[in-house]
Amino acid sequence: MAEQLNSLQELGNSAVATKADAAPVHVQKLDSLGRAYATGKRKDAVARVWVKPGSGKIIVNDKEFGAYFARPVLQMILQQPIIAANRAGQFDVIATVAGGGLSGQAGAVRHGISKALTYYEPALRAVLKKGGFLTRDSRVVERKKYGKAKARRSFQFSKR
Repeated sequence: MAEQLNSLQELGNSAVATKADAAPVHVQKLDSLGRAYATGKRKDAVARVWVKPGSGKIIVNDKEFGAYFARPVLQMILQQPIIAANRAGQFDVIATVAGGGLSGQAGAVRHGISKALTYYEPALRAVLKKGGFLTRDSRVVERKKYGKAKARRSFQFSKR
């Protein structure tokens, strides 16, 4: 013990001081160009996302997001964190995504947008966390095991 406490009052004061010090403080993280950067992941896809104030354009791999993600479901997935935060039309998003398929890439970009929004505006963290947008979906394809046809499927059994 480094310091000796003489009364219960001192103990109470020291407990309050340590609680205040331990509380996580989220601060704005911007690069030199005023953008927030984050990495989003889903399955085998990895997305690098930059968020900056703008008119609401979303660019994925140098294409408009509607052209890159043709399915309406994937477009909806991309816009979920922005709509949940009530920031539609306020931020431009630039993303580069690689690996996996289109569904995994959409999930990776969504995760990246959510993280970048919290870096740009830390007050949005509670809303995005409640919506589940900050949690990385850790489900990945299970590896194939030896002695099996696929990850779990056995070879066909022959009685004779």
